[in-house]
Amino acid sequence: MRVKCVICDKIESINDETLQAKQLRNRPIHTYMCNECHGRIAENTKKRIQTGHFRFYKAPIENEEW
Repeated sequence: MRVKCVICDKIESINDETLQAKQLRNRPIHTYMCNECHGRIAENTKKRIQTGHFRFYKAPIENEEW
């Protein structure tokens, strides 16, 4: 399956049998991001967390019962 990164527009091919390929086929809201962009965003997020100015808007749920 050929996929296109939503950030850098790089075209890659992924295996049709993977879970990610199935999600992209069945749910159009799911988007593909290449490993380079994913890694870059992860690094920048870690840097922002270390500055102390990064705020998580979803509060952790404590003692939630299923």
